[in-house]
Amino acid sequence: MSKSENDKLGFWSIVLLAINAIIGSGIFLTPGSVVQQAGSKALIVYLIAALIASVLAISFAAAAKYVTKSGAAYAYSKAAFGNNVGFYMGILRYFSASVAWGVMAVGVIKSTISIFGGNPNNNWNVTWGFLILMAVITIINLFGQKVLKYVMNMATIGKLAALVLIIVAGVILLITTGASSNLNEVDQLTQNGQKIVPALTTTGFVMAVVSAFYAFTGFESVASGSDDMQDPEKNLPRAIPLAILVIAIVYIGVVAVAMILNPRALMTTKQVVAIAAIFQNEILRDVILVGALVSMFGINVASSFNAPRILEAMARENQLSKALTKRTKNNFPIRTFFISVGLAILIPMAFEYNMVNLITLSAMVRFLGFIVVPLAVIQFFRGKSKEQVLDAPRNIWTDVVAPVVSIILVIFLLVEYNWRAQFGIMNAKGEFVGLNWYAIAMMIFGFIILPAIMFLISKKERQRNN
Repeated sequence: MSKSENDKLGFWSIVLLAINAIIGSGIFLTPGSVVQQAGSKALIVYLIAALIASVLAISFAAAAKYVTKSGAAYAYSKAAFGNNVGFYMGILRYFSASVAWGVMAVGVIKSTISIFGGNPNNNWNVTWGFLILMAVITIINLFGQKVLKYVMNMATIGKLAALVLIIVAGVILLITTGASSNLNEVDQLTQNGQKIVPALTTTGFVMAVVSAFYAFTGFESVASGSDDMQDPEKNLPRAIPLAILVIAIVYIGVVAVAMILNPRALMTTKQVVAIAAIFQNEILRDVILVGALVSMFGINVASSFNAPRILEAMARENQLSKALTKRTKNNFPIRTFFISVGLAILIPMAFEYNMVNLITLSAMVRFLGFIVVPLAVIQFFRGKSKEQVLDAPRNIWTDVVAPVVSIILVIFLLVEYNWRAQFGIMNAKGEFVGLNWYAIAMMIFGFIILPAIMFLISKKERQRNN
């Protein structure tokens, strides 16, 4: 085996990369809001979210056995439906990945500032922290994939250790203190004379599932750097579902402990890392806070690996300038990396670090990919792809049934999604008072303006070369 092959990510590194890409700030910061929406049904909500993510992951894993080029959703859609669909999906996916990276960078900086007693809403504080974080991530990447792989693996192990600690410490406390809050009592808890958990409706349950599902997203970007992986056609289809299984067990364990031990603190805390609020012991809290920071830093490093390689993959397919394929002697895609860093810094700054608007766009682009990729897998199975794909073993369950179920699930989630809340401004009573023009402008830019600009640049590049 050559040295360059040794530098590539093996099976367990891919599993850890997938875990790192999926477990971010969500499980540390948001379980309180899921429990607030679903009450005693929160564990069922997380289980359903994990099942949806698993079904979608099967489609992405099935696509990976037919197409092993880097780019994930871009590579699959281009192979299945041709250059134009591939180009559009590639730009959208790249933009979403860069914005998501920026959002997670803002998240880790704001959390760090809060933990150390600073003001996370001071834009100057966030900007300086943001730039320092990006500089550190750049240095890690410049050292090449060996260092990057080591940092990602350590970050993944660190965050899993923190989550396992929550479960173990919680179980020990439950045994030693005799705390045995009935999960059904969660629905009856009150604050200021009113029930914390509202009456559960179909829309409310779906929104809770969507909130929990966001904690599992990230699996769709794992194959973006498949050129830097060993045997991606074999390893990806096995690694991604295994990663989701591990994550589902950990998530459900963490939320179960929190709901039984101290559901009131979980739902009402003002702490940035909500899950730490269930413990009274300060040392335990500090360890969990460190774990949360390690987790959020790790997902930033994973994003710095995935996002640049989407743009690089498009350049390799001659849909963007070949100059973007340049790598350093350490095999680092330097040009696409710095373009990605620029987007990840400038867009959050332009929107004054408003994470809600940024997350909305990133999420919507992901949902589009969750429809296109399953359709692509069905095309591969039927032998109707626009490009030659690998002669992979066909399986009607993974290549047809799972993609069809994926599409039905995504359409259902989109229909039941509370669009009014995402693109509107709501008052304290939850009433609609106006449109959120920032969020709307962001959608127009991401879905229409940026792809149009990139298409014109690409067209001029091809004309110049011809």
